[in-house]
Amino acid sequence: MSALILEIRDLRVWFGNPPDRVDAVKGVDLTVARGESFGLVGESGSGKSTILRALAGLAPTWSGTITVDGETLRGIRRSPAFHRRVQMVFQDPYASLHPRHTVDRVLSETLRLQGMDDIDRRIGKLLDDVGLGRGFRFRYPHQLSGGQRQRVAVARALAGEPALLLLDEPTSALDVSVQAEILNLLADLRAERGLTYVMVSHDLAVIGHLCQRLAVMQGGLIVDQLTADDLRAGRANSAYTRELIAASRSYAGREA
Repeated sequence: MSALILEIRDLRVWFGNPPDRVDAVKGVDLTVARGESFGLVGESGSGKSTILRALAGLAPTWSGTITVDGETLRGIRRSPAFHRRVQMVFQDPYASLHPRHTVDRVLSETLRLQGMDDIDRRIGKLLDDVGLGRGFRFRYPHQLSGGQRQRVAVARALAGEPALLLLDEPTSALDVSVQAEILNLLADLRAERGLTYVMVSHDLAVIGHLCQRLAVMQGGLIVDQLTADDLRAGRANSAYTRELIAASRSYAGREA
């Protein structure tokens, strides 16, 4: 089994056609080891979420090479095996859940699509695993708080027992008091299940809490790669990363 679960070479993603074409990602290389938690940071429009969308098959036009768990991806089509191995958790936990579907229906449909059996037992375990419990099984999204909805979204992502989770700003739509709970949940799940994470965030503190390594993006390019220890110590190779770190610390100081 390869030590790498994800390898990206010369990834370019664009939208539209000339003269209106927008180049969102402009030749990105990165690798993620199996079991690692890897972060992508940068300001809005830097291309970080677009990389996740290309991985998930949600970006229609891209070039380069993306290899996930030994499978080289083509276009936007993804095999059933890919969707069992790779799942995505989106930013807005309300928009990502059908408002007229109970938690039970959300999870049971996902489990059936993934070819799982013993649906009843699996739903109970998923709810326990994300810290909700079975009392939430027949509730609708509007009956849940933002944090509870995101826990359901995480449970849905875990239903097929994936190896890799793509996390697109999974806490940014939540209250600050709830963000830490979801981050701690994600850290616990990764440790328990041996998961690999690729996480997008504009918040360096969030990335530093959950990720071991990170790449900093600006204008569709990776301008720096560093470890979480480098981040905490303020060590950076690019001036842009140093500015991000300084801005993050200044904001944290004002919040305190």
